[in-house]
Order: sequence, then C-alpha cells, then structure tokens
Amino acid sequence: MHILEIPSFFPPYGGEFCLEQAKALKALGHEVRILSNVQLGATINLRDYLSLPYRRFEHERDGIIVYQSYQRGLPKLIHYNVRRWVHIVCSMFDDYVERYGNPDILHAHCAKWAGYAAMEIGKDYKIPYVVTEHLSKQVFEIEFASSDTWQISLLKEAYRNADCVVPVAEELVDSIACYFGKDYRWKSISNVIDTDFYHYQERQPKAGRTFRFCCLANNWPLKGYDILIPAFEQLRANGADAELYIAGRGTDTAEFRKKLSDGIVSYGLLNKEKVRDLLYQSDALVLATRGETQGLVLLEALSTGIPAISTEAIPESVRPHEGCLYVPVDDVDAFADAMTRTMLSPSADGKRLSEQVKALASPQVVGIQLQTIFCEVLALR
Repeated sequence: MHILEIPSFFPPYGGEFCLEQAKALKALGHEVRILSNVQLGATINLRDYLSLPYRRFEHERDGIIVYQSYQRGLPKLIHYNVRRWVHIVCSMFDDYVERYGNPDILHAHCAKWAGYAAMEIGKDYKIPYVVTEHLSKQVFEIEFASSDTWQISLLKEAYRNADCVVPVAEELVDSIACYFGKDYRWKSISNVIDTDFYHYQERQPKAGRTFRFCCLANNWPLKGYDILIPAFEQLRANGADAELYIAGRGTDTAEFRKKLSDGIVSYGLLNKEKVRDLLYQSDALVLATRGETQGLVLLEALSTGIPAISTEAIPESVRPHEGCLYVPVDDVDAFADAMTRTMLSPSADGKRLSEQVKALASPQVVGIQLQTIFCEVLALR
C-alpha cells in the first residue's frame, strides 16, 4: 500500500506522532512518505524564521522520506495564513505525484489543517483520506476564542467527508461535538509509543535516598504547573525527602524559574534521548494537566518502568489503570497527597507496566490497527 502522511504540525513545532506512525506502517511493508509544510512564527523563534530553507526539499528522518516546505506566517493574519498553508500543501502534492505517483490513501494528522488539505486533494485526485485527530477540545477553545469562528464550518466539512476519522481517544468525539458534531465515521486508535526506545530499565531501590519526581510538559496553562509546584512545595513542607525535575518548552525562562522553590530543577526543552535519560533517573512522573487527548507522556514513563500521577483530565478510555494515580483537576491538596502515597508505596512492578504499554501502543499494535482501517477504506472504494 502506498501511504502519504500529511501532518498539520512537524518539527521544529512538534508532530512526532506522524513520524512514529509512518515508521510503524513502513515496518509492516508499506510504501510510506511524509509531506510536510510547517508554518514558522517570527515571534516563536526568529532564528528559524529567518534561517530555515525557503525552497521545497527532500530529506530523510528515521528512515522516512519527508518532502518538506517552510512557510513564513504573517502575524495576526490567520485566515490568509491558513489559505496559503492549504494551497502550498496542495501544490506540493502535485509535485509529489510527479515524483512518486498517486498514493493509495492519504493519512492526515489533525483536521486543522492537514485534514482539510487532504479533503481538497482527495476531491481532485479521487483518493480516499483518513484523519487521525490529536487536538483536544481545550486547544480548539483557545483557537476559536481568539479568532473568527469561520474555521469551524471548514473543519466540520473535513470530518464529514473523511473516509474515517481516528480520534486518539474515544472521549474526543463527544468532547469536540459542540464544534463539529458527530456526523462522520470514526474509530479510536492510540498514538504510537516507541516502546523499543522507551524500554524498561530497573531503578535503584527507593530506601535511603531522595525520591525523584519528574514532569515532562511545556510551560503553558493547560499543563497545570500552577498546581504542580504548590503541591510539591506542600510535600516538602511536610518533611518529604523529594526532588522535582521539570523539562519542556519554556520551562527554562527566567520568568518560569522565579516560580520554582528548593528541590526543583528545570531544564527547558530536551531532545528525545535526554527525555529518556531523565525518565531513567526518576522514580515517578507527575502531570497536573487540565486537558489531554491521550497523555502520551504517561505511557512513555510507564514504558520505562515507573508509575505516574496525573489528573482526571486523562480520558477514561486511554487511562493506564495500573501504575497510575488520578486526582481531580486543579486540586493542590489531592495532588500532594497522591505524591506522598507514591513515595510511601512499594516499588511498582516496572516490567509489568512496560508490557502494559506495549499491548496498547507499540508500533506494531498501532500499525496493524491503522493498516486494517486503510484496507477497509480501500475495499469500499
């Protein structure tokens, strides 16, 4: 099967989920490539905005060929930037067909805006498309609160015309129905966890040493650092011998570090290898999130063999029930109590936690599930 992946986001702005699924499908013997147009923001990273290539080019990432373009976004001109983004993706697809021929199926990641572009391409080339949806209701709320809601009707069209929508959690369908309805075909599949990379590693016994918590989350309000940090301070005030290590975009700024107290270390954004190293140096993951479509960082932590503490914002259908504690959102006392219980409880069976993640989200498991959907879509054409 010839599969073309079209992400809405890609490095340097995330989008690794697309690459992981592409690798999983390629490992099953399919012909898989990625077509990526990344909109750069001058206010996010001026160096990237000015220095990244201005031409389209091909490169290889983890064995997957990526046909790449960088678009310079214009501040505050959302409607113009979206129309230009979709136009560039459609134009890149014309080039792609000349090089590699028509794919059998398009696999878009997020309806906004890869799913919409896939719909336009599908109409012109008579190619089916599937949309994997990763974005949470909270992300859409922020977007629609700050701009005209003209986007909603376009995204609703992309959902309705898709051959299948693949939410990464069942609850996402009901959660975003207030914007897009539920008049579309869907089937839930987990995102991929690179379980070979985030493999199990035994930790030192907890007795007689400082307990190490870690949090892997970017510094923005949905991630709940305003809850996590006071909860940790409460833990320490009660005499707990614990440390907290934080990593994520924006956690190394002077403003953020002013909020940190004794026993907390922040690293900023880390690459994949350093994230794994931090997990291997930790005894438990903590995530005081206010909204997640799945909570992949919990699965990555469990895959390495440590338990996790999070909030009830993690969707029920994708919650790991073994090795995780869930507390109410925005409850400092409950979060501090869960951290205390984790410190005092016997060490988790790390190997069992790791195997649990493999059964749910390993590349082979997710790849086969996606392959099944694609085959079903093509059989109906």
